[in-house]
Amino acid sequence: MQLRGCGTALVTPFHHDGGLDTRALTALVEWQISCGINFLVACGTTGETPTLDEAEWLEVIRIVAEAAKGRVPVLAGCTHNSTREAVNKAQKVAELKGVSGLLTANPYYNKPSQEGQFQHFQAIAKATKLPVVLYNIPGRTGTNLEPKTIARLLEHTDTIAGVKESSGNLQQITELIHLVPRTLPIFAGDDNIALAAIGVGAAGLISVASNEIPRELVKMIHCALTDDWDTARTLNAKYYELLLANFWETSPAPVKCVMAMMGRVQEHYRLPIVPVATATRERLRKLAAHLQLTV
Repeated sequence: MQLRGCGTALVTPFHHDGGLDTRALTALVEWQISCGINFLVACGTTGETPTLDEAEWLEVIRIVAEAAKGRVPVLAGCTHNSTREAVNKAQKVAELKGVSGLLTANPYYNKPSQEGQFQHFQAIAKATKLPVVLYNIPGRTGTNLEPKTIARLLEHTDTIAGVKESSGNLQQITELIHLVPRTLPIFAGDDNIALAAIGVGAAGLISVASNEIPRELVKMIHCALTDDWDTARTLNAKYYELLLANFWETSPAPVKCVMAMMGRVQEHYRLPIVPVATATRERLRKLAAHLQLTV
């Protein structure tokens, strides 16, 4: 599995009664691929995955993989704070047709040491032959996966296929890129620093905002990766406020709000995620109208 460019961490559409909106999810996958997205992530943070039960989690991944039909790689979010459960989930995902690899984040709540994280990720990597993309998101999980620990994992496992770095710490991302082999793709996990990360050697972006503007972000990332920085910066400037919008309130509430304005999903969430505040909604409405995203 070779990953490069812009991938979308997909939202999970719901009906008003809380059930999965499978039709909207299938349509979203088709639209993303038609817009040129390079790969997809099912059941990441943006997918409200902690609110899904196991059957729903597997169903979302199955639908995305089936709808993609092998046209783009599909990563399956596979995270748990219990290593035993994470291994169990990885083995179940490996049985699904069309899944290209796993995306697995720091074990949350436990706040393990670097040694604990090393053993946790090593166990997941050895549980299946699927490629594994490590996902460092300390703001959500309460623990940071350090570059030296990632380098150590590469010495002991042969299925690590990339890293999504969502620490927001450009110095750490730079250190990681310089420490690991150039063949290992490092992806920015925050839309607003994607160009900066590519500037120091990242392979692309795993994006939230590409749920809304896949074609535009694919072009921006491609231009940056091919040294067309003038175009990349122009696109970044045009859409920068949208790239920041998912920090205004807890993601994925802002992105789902805009996608509902676009007619792509219904604006329904699973608690504890709730709709954005009235002021944020108005701000998003004006931004979407300015960017001509609304139907």
